Amino acid sequence: MPVMPAAFFGHGNPMNALERNRYTEAWRAFGRSVPRPRAVLVVSAHWYVQATALTAMPRPRTIHDFYGFPRELFDVRYEPPGLPELYDEVADVVHPTWVGADVDSWGIDHGTWSVLRHAFPDADIPVVQLSINALKSFDYHLQLGAALAPLRERGVLVIGSGNVVHNLGGVSRALPDAGFDWAQRFDEAAKECMLTDPGNAGRLDGHRDFDLAVPTPDHFLPLLYVAGLAGATGTPVDVLVGGYAYGSLSMTAYTVGMDAPEPSGSGMAPQLPEGPPPDGANI
Repeated sequence: MPVMPAAFFGHGNPMNALERNRYTEAWRAFGRSVPRPRAVLVVSAHWYVQATALTAMPRPRTIHDFYGFPRELFDVRYEPPGLPELYDEVADVVHPTWVGADVDSWGIDHGTWSVLRHAFPDADIPVVQLSINALKSFDYHLQLGAALAPLRERGVLVIGSGNVVHNLGGVSRALPDAGFDWAQRFDEAAKECMLTDPGNAGRLDGHRDFDLAVPTPDHFLPLLYVAGLAGATGTPVDVLVGGYAYGSLSMTAYTVGMDAPEPSGSGMAPQLPEGPPPDGANI
């Protein structure tokens, strides 16, 4: 069984699930380029709770964890099988860190399905989600990501889904395909770190633009799982696609352990719904 790569996706607006643009085309190209995984393990910004847990149900439900979007987005169903037996493997590789088995409370949120709907459109590869423990430090998340590395040799594709820069309070509809100067500075600093020293990604909180770029940690933390894995194994990181949306969102995505496929596609990130930006926990 080939060693699986890992990846981080800047998922942005849930409407990307329905779009064809340069970001979704990059996600499609990634899915076509990787060997077929035995399972996909996703750390999504949208399962941000006070515990470390893994979905362990045979048929995880599609979660529509947002509001104010068109009906067609709520009609999306992405229903791959789960893989309950993966829980024991994860619990083993991350020991002594405790991880709970979630058999009924969560499922597959839009941080996961908005990306996988493009990368693996047939929904025939088992998918599990690992929660982000809101009580833990950056070092905890880096180390947990590093601990997941052996799963790659067992056919498990590890994915982080969030946004390096995610400030919904700062969005500007006048900048649908551009980033503010502070967003670009932080995103470039994160890029330099990921490409040269990913094990130090937890130190990005010392960057002068961190508080603007990361007003809440939920969307940033999935990057640390992928960075921890890359840093612990010395696996090279590459940029899959880059760009900005509405001034204050970075769409940068990374691959770990594989050459990024040639970029294709065009078009900016999808429009935001009318009205004020949704709560940061919902997009």
